[in-house]
Amino acid sequence: MALWALVLIGVTLTSRLAGSAFHDDNSLPGTESQQVVDLLKNTAQAGASAQIVVKADGGLAADRPRIETMLSAVRTLPHVKAVTGPFENPATLSHDGRIGYATVAFDVASVDMSYDDAKKVIDTAKQAESGALHVALAGDPIKRASGGGGPAEGVGLIAALVILIFLFRSLLAAGLPVITAVFAVGSTLGVITLVSRLVDIASYTAPLMLLVGFGVGVDYALLIFSRYRTEILNGLSRDDAARRALDTAGRSVLFAGTTVIIALLGLVTLGLGGLQGVAVAVALTVLMTMLASVTLLPALLSLFGRRLERGIRRHAANRDHGTAWRRLADSVQRKPVAPLAIGLIVLIGLSIPAAGMRLGFADSGTDPATSTTRQAYDMLAEGFGPGFSGPLAVVTTDGDAVALQQKLASTPGIAQVVAPRGRDVKTVLAFPTTSPQDAATASLVKRLREDVLPTLPGTYLVGGSVAAATDFAGAVADRLPLFVLIVVGLSALLLMVVFRSILIPLKAALLNLLSIGAALGVMTLVFGDGLFGAQSGPIEAFVPVMIFAIVFGLSMDYEVFLVSRMHEEWRRTGDARAAVREGLASTGGVITAAGAIMVLVFGAFLLDPSRMLSQFGLGLAVAVLVDALVIRCLIVPAIMRLLGARAWWLPRRLDRRLPHVALEPS
Repeated sequence: MALWALVLIGVTLTSRLAGSAFHDDNSLPGTESQQVVDLLKNTAQAGASAQIVVKADGGLAADRPRIETMLSAVRTLPHVKAVTGPFENPATLSHDGRIGYATVAFDVASVDMSYDDAKKVIDTAKQAESGALHVALAGDPIKRASGGGGPAEGVGLIAALVILIFLFRSLLAAGLPVITAVFAVGSTLGVITLVSRLVDIASYTAPLMLLVGFGVGVDYALLIFSRYRTEILNGLSRDDAARRALDTAGRSVLFAGTTVIIALLGLVTLGLGGLQGVAVAVALTVLMTMLASVTLLPALLSLFGRRLERGIRRHAANRDHGTAWRRLADSVQRKPVAPLAIGLIVLIGLSIPAAGMRLGFADSGTDPATSTTRQAYDMLAEGFGPGFSGPLAVVTTDGDAVALQQKLASTPGIAQVVAPRGRDVKTVLAFPTTSPQDAATASLVKRLREDVLPTLPGTYLVGGSVAAATDFAGAVADRLPLFVLIVVGLSALLLMVVFRSILIPLKAALLNLLSIGAALGVMTLVFGDGLFGAQSGPIEAFVPVMIFAIVFGLSMDYEVFLVSRMHEEWRRTGDARAAVREGLASTGGVITAAGAIMVLVFGAFLLDPSRMLSQFGLGLAVAVLVDALVIRCLIVPAIMRLLGARAWWLPRRLDRRLPHVALEPS
């Protein structure tokens, strides 16, 4: 207890004093959009920029003195290199004169600009706002400074605590898994904050760590404490019950956590720089929750053991001895084909929409309607067209920039072309007729690269946010087969070693893939198609692979917990049907409660204003829900009944070669 407290306090204080240096590495080495970024990096076109958008229904001319006074004040702010006002260039005013924008050029990149400096730009510009004049700001530095967190973490933990209280009927017992998760996640967050000063770790890593850490931490601690409670009721002393819980559920937690870590580290094989730091950080979070579950939780059980035992025995009369779960197991095993068919139909049906998933990057068009970046986006679209906020940057070093401008201007799908800029590296900006998140804009990028630009002499590269999203999606698609093969293969191999079976790992891999498909399908319906009033648009390009890694690992938790109890009964009795019945009776209630907790913790992130975190929350919540209810309660018992004793078959030659790693004590 003292050691964990010292680690948490020491790491937290040190990280607060040192500060964080999270950095979003969106580089995609070898892609065309990254080549554009590299070419422009050392030119006058480099550096962050922002737009100050102004709108007056009566026309901006009447408010010109007020606007120019505001822009003069912005020019004096830190890191502001230049400000070009809306009255200096006719192209920056809408045709009706109601909407205009000023471009603010900074002398540093967006990731190097502090929150305070960006906030000063926002506050200074907003001072010009009046009843007739509306001011909003756009640009990456503004987006970073105007973001805000939601109540997701607190809501999820409170919901988890409520379920645990109903499950254990004791505030003390319910609090132990939550305390364990808080210590583990808090310690890891401090470590990652310090590490962010040495390596590139994305800015969204911390909330994602909280999302996974709290869900997994409470889940692991619950599995061990539930087994401790069962052993107390079976007549063991407190010390013996703790030993037995660690010797059974503790092994399952270590094994399940290892599969999560393997799945997360599999993201490194994708070679996508921005994801590698995130994968390592979340994997470290899972590792710390595992360690807390098998060290901190037993310490808490020892410290509060006497009070916990009194509460457990007091509520023993009302304990569910698994009768309902035995009835469910018997019902499924009597006619296994029907529940198996129903479960597969549900999973496949939910997975079908994932085939139409469109990947991209969120822009200000999906920000909350009250945010200044969304208001600026809408005003620019109203005044200059829907594609204004997502221009395509076409770059050449040896081509004819004038011919390029003329060719782009005559290309269908392009509304406006800006005159070439630069000398050695010539850049032409092309504004599409469609919004950045429209599928037609992504098709335009592909058409320019494959059909339009090759007809011109010289070499041309297409960059910009839409091109980067297209390249990212292509990179993920190219490397995904290797990633899936590594994650699924290693996880199946671990299951084969533990359960001494070939069919169980194959079943687990296929069902885990179906649960992931269901999660991605629901996510596509909600965020891709706009179901339930959500803002429709592309799915964040890196979310599906992150969800695959996390969900595949988490699905192993329940697989290991349920099948290890079945395996324990199989070794004891040799009766395959009884093993399924007793395994489900022993774990069904705990798996359902653990699943409900994770669904609430993950689902709470739908309250977060970040579209990316909302997608993560929904995807993980749906995956856990179908896994805990459909797969573990219906499909797995049905398949195990159909397989019978064959479920535990392993060729003798393979059995001799594989190491022996048991999840149950000898």
